[in-house]
Amino acid sequence: MARPYDVVTFDCYGTLIDWEGGIVEAFTTAAAADDVPIARDTLMATYLEVEREVEARAYRSYRAVLTETARLVAARVGWPIDAARAAFLPESLPHWPPFLDTNAALERLAAAGYTLGILSNVDDDLLAGTRAHLTVDFALIVTAQQVGSYKPAAGHFTTARAAIGRRAWLHAAQSYFHDVTPAVAQGVPVAWINRKGQAPAGAARPSREFRTLGGLADWLA
Repeated sequence: MARPYDVVTFDCYGTLIDWEGGIVEAFTTAAAADDVPIARDTLMATYLEVEREVEARAYRSYRAVLTETARLVAARVGWPIDAARAAFLPESLPHWPPFLDTNAALERLAAAGYTLGILSNVDDDLLAGTRAHLTVDFALIVTAQQVGSYKPAAGHFTTARAAIGRRAWLHAAQSYFHDVTPAVAQGVPVAWINRKGQAPAGAARPSREFRTLGGLADWLA
């Protein structure tokens, strides 16, 4: 059977990498040094809100975004820290692990002949640390540092389209806000990796929906 796409790109953090687990581990470990307990649900609800606010401001490096987000989140959950202490979050990022299904799914797609890529709201050096956990090569990398903006802005998608050209392209991602909605707006088919079984968070609709990357690989490979 012919492959339905030539190129498959992925959001990285939350799709390939356990972004939430990495954030929770980093916060709880750092706060424990001050004997401050942090509830996971409160932390993540606050984090999602604050990071969007910080990314919506004038572009700055993702290392700076993470540091400022950590500082603001910590203050809101009752653990005030300064910017120097808040650097624990970007320092932790290269240690965030992939989901258990990530590498097996990527390896199946690579073996099936797909060209793979990453479109990520991150700095190049931080992504380099993350790629040490991934077992395939990526022919296309588009970062926030390269385009000077953060998804859901269109820069990642327009830059990727220029590189991909007329080849059939599928984007796979977990975040409705950062990826599904802007991909659909740019006319890019998108597979929603809906690991938590959430309801759609906007009017846009993905081309396909899967609970795991393994499900995506089953379909494509």
